[in-house]
Amino acid sequence: MIRVFALLLAAVTVLAGVGQAQAQEFGGFFDMRDILGGGPNFRSGGGGSGPISRQTVSFAGNYAPGTIYINTAERRLYLVVGNGQALRYGIGVGRDGFRWSGTHRITAKKEWPSWTPPSQMLARRPDLPRHMKGGIDNPLGARAMYLGSTLYRIHGSNEPETIGQAVSSGCFRMTNDDVTDLYSRVSVGTPVIVRN
Repeated sequence: MIRVFALLLAAVTVLAGVGQAQAQEFGGFFDMRDILGGGPNFRSGGGGSGPISRQTVSFAGNYAPGTIYINTAERRLYLVVGNGQALRYGIGVGRDGFRWSGTHRITAKKEWPSWTPPSQMLARRPDLPRHMKGGIDNPLGARAMYLGSTLYRIHGSNEPETIGQAVSSGCFRMTNDDVTDLYSRVSVGTPVIVRN
């Protein structure tokens, strides 16, 4: 048992050194969760680094290229690219009682956004901070795209293990790698269609 613990500790030490070097290379953000959990700053060379890989798929919907289509039952987000294809991303969705559907547009985009929990969330969770500056520990992650006049966003996450699950208060979570990729492909005004 002691030998197994010693080997595990040695592996974590080596990974921490690699993670710190990567943190310097990628903007100075470093958190042990990134290397132990495969989080946003541990770059293993893959495109999507989350539990559900990003990929181009056939898409039969009759939507213009550039449209975002979210299927909450599938827990997938599709960016329509045209010619019967879309980029498909894994997402985390609202838990029971917090899922919704409708059509909106992206009204704002922010990199490393700050987070102010809405009053409805604070009523349910008074232990939450009243405001958090943007950064690796912020629950909105690396990027956020705001949906119309709603309280909802498509955003990154510092909990990549929640992708593919129903755990949010109605927002759509993506890995930081995936949300950064999507963010670079869409603009303010992009239509977002949400279906259950």
